[in-house]
Amino acid sequence: MTERARIDFPSRIGVWWASDTWPMSAAQEVAQEIEALGYGSLFIPEVGLKDCLVQSAAFLSATDRLVVGTGIANIHARVAGTMEGGGRTLTANHPGRFVLGLGVSHGPLVENMLGGTYDKPLSTMRSYLERMAALPAMIEPGSGRPTRLLAALGPKMIELSGTHADGAHPYLVRPEHTATTRAILGDDKWIVSEQAVVVGIDKDSADADEQLRRAHLHLEIYSGLPNYRNSWLRQGFDETDFVPGGSDRLARGIVGMGSVEQAAASVTAHLDAGADHVVVQVLGDGNPAWDPRPALRALAEVLELSPTA
Repeated sequence: MTERARIDFPSRIGVWWASDTWPMSAAQEVAQEIEALGYGSLFIPEVGLKDCLVQSAAFLSATDRLVVGTGIANIHARVAGTMEGGGRTLTANHPGRFVLGLGVSHGPLVENMLGGTYDKPLSTMRSYLERMAALPAMIEPGSGRPTRLLAALGPKMIELSGTHADGAHPYLVRPEHTATTRAILGDDKWIVSEQAVVVGIDKDSADADEQLRRAHLHLEIYSGLPNYRNSWLRQGFDETDFVPGGSDRLARGIVGMGSVEQAAASVTAHLDAGADHVVVQVLGDGNPAWDPRPALRALAEVLELSPTA
């Protein structure tokens, strides 16, 4: 067993949060409370609105122990050398606290928003990682390369995350997928799985409808993307589940719903399946200014996280 790349997670459960619509000073306050509640990380996406490496620097500087990860940094958004150099700088300034999650993104985003070309995701990622590795050691000397995870859904990309990276960051997957990822990667690679949940609403029948509405709202974009549809086919769903926003079966299978305890159980199920760390994404009502903290407070209590002073 080889020595794993360094990630100093303070706890095994973190947060996945898209903060693009928040002013950075306010988003930093959210990160500070996430850390104070006992969560071990904050993973952030990159969809072409804000630079996730710049955001990572801001979150790292505003916190003391929280691990900050990109979930994911889009490889089409910057050249390989810049990605590697930025990751090394954050690693040098915050050892053990930065994770560079990388992904090939999706055809519509790459071609329509970024004006790039989307073709052969596996070979594109492999070539990109090799160019990152070729950056001379004189760039941020002594830092070592950043710990990197791949947004890996299919078996070949999962394998690549073991041979050319430090593990995988699966998104919109069931615990069974986490178990499959562990079986492919073995014990010496990191698995940081994402789990979406809906919590913080009353428990009557109207609440059940609202929880399902939020789950469908969350899946609206993803249900039209081939990468996720193919992943869900491998996870036991079928074409009838791929209506806009996903079928009820898909929504209930991917999003943790019910009581806070049930939502928390959907998170810990990934740990039981072999994840090293799980990032929970609490789903809001569609308002870009929706505040995730009340739901995160409720979850932290049920998950028995240890708050910090």
